Amino acid sequence: MNFTRWSARLPGTQRRAAARTETAVSPDRRGEGSVPAARAEQPADGTAPVPAVDELPARDVLDRVPALVALVHGPDHRIAYVNDAYTTAFGARVTGATAREALPELAELGLLPLLDQVLRSGKPRTLKSRKAVDGRSYTFTCTPVAENGDRDAGGGAVLVFATDVTDHAEAAERLRASERRQRETAVTLQRSLLPQELEQPDDLRIAATYQPGGTEAAVGGDWYDVITLGGGRTALVIGDVMGRGVRAAAVMGQLRTAVRAYARLDLPPHEVLQLLDGLAAEIDANQIATCVYAVHDPNEGRLVYASAGHLPILVRDESGTVSRADEPTGPPLGTGGWMHSSGSIALGPGSTAVLYTDGLVERRDADLDEGIAALEGALAGATGSPQVVCDRLVRSAGVTADHDDDVAVLVLQHPARTGPDGDLFRNAALELLGGVEAAPRARAFASGVLTSWRFPAELHDLGVLAASELVANSLQHGTPPMRLRLRRTDRRLIVEVTDGDDHLPRRRRAEPGDESGRGIAIVATIASSWGCRRTPGGGKAVWCEFVLPKAKH
Repeated sequence: MNFTRWSARLPGTQRRAAARTETAVSPDRRGEGSVPAARAEQPADGTAPVPAVDELPARDVLDRVPALVALVHGPDHRIAYVNDAYTTAFGARVTGATAREALPELAELGLLPLLDQVLRSGKPRTLKSRKAVDGRSYTFTCTPVAENGDRDAGGGAVLVFATDVTDHAEAAERLRASERRQRETAVTLQRSLLPQELEQPDDLRIAATYQPGGTEAAVGGDWYDVITLGGGRTALVIGDVMGRGVRAAAVMGQLRTAVRAYARLDLPPHEVLQLLDGLAAEIDANQIATCVYAVHDPNEGRLVYASAGHLPILVRDESGTVSRADEPTGPPLGTGGWMHSSGSIALGPGSTAVLYTDGLVERRDADLDEGIAALEGALAGATGSPQVVCDRLVRSAGVTADHDDDVAVLVLQHPARTGPDGDLFRNAALELLGGVEAAPRARAFASGVLTSWRFPAELHDLGVLAASELVANSLQHGTPPMRLRLRRTDRRLIVEVTDGDDHLPRRRRAEPGDESGRGIAIVATIASSWGCRRTPGGGKAVWCEFVLPKAKH
């Protein structure tokens, strides 16, 4: 074996080998770009000449190389040579034995098929960062070597050169572990900031899902929420903070908390977004977020909403027709300088509405409108409970565990109740024109309705008293038109009075000599909860609720 030839093909010597030729180059051609063969040079100071590369003993060079070197010969890859570093790592090897028998570490790493490819193609191949049986990681380079210039079958050899990259591999693994921990932290924070259990209002059935992105940094700021406002009304929220990681999740948590606080003020959707827009700019002027805030009132049969740069709500009616709530849509939160406005879309009994983030419909290779249109088609054919619809929409969009963006979906249904279930949901209303006869009429109306609904005597009396006090408050402080509305669900009795004055009442402590000011205090004492809000057309609504006793089985 000519080790000088093989050593010339080692990594790091290939350029020098390419500069040499098999035959001597004539002196008259050296000026044409050719490089002369390496030879001993006589230094000018008369010291001993430096030996040429061709004069160095190849076996000594290979034995001293810190990398692992092995030479295998022929189609069976019989061992011709292993250096000292290889022997230290894997033990002594018998010359002449096949690699499959004598080099089991190469077989376990899958290097034997690579050796075959190198022999067939005559081109080097590299296998990066593989962990061997000695517990260390190596990068293997297999280079074809021809003996006496013969590459025919049986005459070829392959030089296996392995570089120890254990430190690099361990550093890369530590980096990956750190990224995994960061992602787990972000996911934990994200999930802890989302509602752990959705509120389930009396008139709606709601389900939601959140799917974090599958890439290392794909956890984002998607969120959703359901907030019962009282008086039978429900607020629904979905939003998306742009960006990834813990920062986006933290901003999301602040916005979600703020939405819940603003919702308690029972403001119209566009006013909630107006407040949220200012807060988003204060939290981080460079952090952009989109959001939809919607309110469902079962008495109106509509979903009133406002959108800050978010995707349109989709609603499927009882007949299966899907509608898109496109307008109005303002810019994302945090941009400032925009007056948001509210819109509405019908959501009657038997309807299903879907609120979602862009991860469900946005794809790199398709237009966004195509994704929304596909979601409309999936919603048209998705039936069943809200959770079933939610799961079907996620599957139809092709969202998997390795999806490149996080996804949030909120599905709500307004069931069409009939039969015994329908008897548990009733409405009754009385228009009041004012005057001295208004209070007696209201008490008589409330008494008759609550009797027909077969409420227990105690609850009947409390309901009549609440209706009387709310009407009296409206007569004294409000303006016509006035209306008394009674509503029952399977869980509660709701008493509500509306009038044309937008001054909201507040609970105060009446002094012993005061002749008024006790009505709201009485209502707050006897009812489970009470509240007031301004109505969209002007005026206000004051309401209170009584929790119904659970039926005995």
